[in-house]
Amino acid sequence: MRIAGLLLVMSPLVFAGADVQALVNQQEPSLFAVYKDLHEHPELSQHEEKTSAFMAGELRKAGYTVTERVGRYADGSGAFGVVGVLKNGAGPVVLVRTELDALPVEEKTGLPYTSQIPGVMHACGHDLHMTSLLGTARVLAELKDQWSGTLLIIAQPAEETIGGAKAMLADGMYSRFPRPDFAIALHDTPGLAVGQVGVTAGPLLASSTSVDVIIRGLGGHGAHPEATKDPIVMAAEFVMALQTIVSRQISPQDPAVVTVGSIHGGTKHNIIPDEVKLQLTVRAFREEVRKKILADIDRTARGIALAAGVPEDRAPIVAVSTTEAVPATVNDPQLAARLKPVFVAALGAANVVDAGPEMASEDFGLFGLDGQIPVFMFRLGATDPARLEESRRTGVPLPSLHSSLFYPVPEPAIRTGVLATTAAVLDLLHK
Repeated sequence: MRIAGLLLVMSPLVFAGADVQALVNQQEPSLFAVYKDLHEHPELSQHEEKTSAFMAGELRKAGYTVTERVGRYADGSGAFGVVGVLKNGAGPVVLVRTELDALPVEEKTGLPYTSQIPGVMHACGHDLHMTSLLGTARVLAELKDQWSGTLLIIAQPAEETIGGAKAMLADGMYSRFPRPDFAIALHDTPGLAVGQVGVTAGPLLASSTSVDVIIRGLGGHGAHPEATKDPIVMAAEFVMALQTIVSRQISPQDPAVVTVGSIHGGTKHNIIPDEVKLQLTVRAFREEVRKKILADIDRTARGIALAAGVPEDRAPIVAVSTTEAVPATVNDPQLAARLKPVFVAALGAANVVDAGPEMASEDFGLFGLDGQIPVFMFRLGATDPARLEESRRTGVPLPSLHSSLFYPVPEPAIRTGVLATTAAVLDLLHK
């Protein structure tokens, strides 16, 4: 009786899986065409007008009730968020999210469908994410007899500037549309082979905070440095001193990163400038660690200026961004434990791996309302297995996300993304 009962519980998933396979096979050619078109026509954060309109149109064709231009940024400007709703009887509400935006990167992959927009590229795989989500939306619309509840498809703008999720929530997303019981998403990775997915329970991605620092001095002639307070020398000291924050002021048990991504100062060989501007990113998993690092940055800048004899009215300016800041993304452990065997059933045990946390950042976690709604993001393999094995054998790293040379193997990756996401939704909306 126990075995028979187990078979009865498993059989809907098995039959659904067979249906999904057939539907994905039908969708593959059109999905690859969608992917190539999205890759060729990327749009930057807060400029995703054509991309969002395309996604809205495709969701309408699939039978979803669609609302466009969902989102409001802090400056009052509107966002290009898209929300598609498919109601199918009583049951939970599941949110599935993709991103719309590309990066200010000049593509150098040499692909036949390379970006046609100068200086803009889908270097983070959001084109892959969008295509996978459209495939999932189409398949689930065809399988309405196998699930019950409400599906909420979110096409989010401005992920790369970590403002899009906040903008959509600020526009009353959870009051205008059904509030989800679960929120799921995927993100591609060059560290896994196509056909594989990575599952993480608990902390997945670090918090991110952008910091702008202006080291101010007293400029003058390069031949008379004694008559100046040289901000370039102070900036050099500051960059080196920053390296001791994580290594000597933060516990080795707490992962953290402080990176200087930009430094600008001066105009001419023989002119000592009045100031140098730096842009920093701070990453951590715990809020207490993030706050300590920010305080350490401010103290370090002021200490260097004080040692150089800079007057108080020329003290450094340390500005912590309130817009380019996002908390850590933490996968709900119970939801991760529930969906891992679902992925195994859909893809095979060899294609589902345990993955650790990373110091990259995302704003997807904001849809969880600080733990009120269980969230889960899984990693989607993007690399040819032979290429990945060669990299591991030789020690030569593959192009990372955000690289001008990064590209996924799209067709098998899209297929895997659709299969895994569809299986997850069917389990969460099990009839």
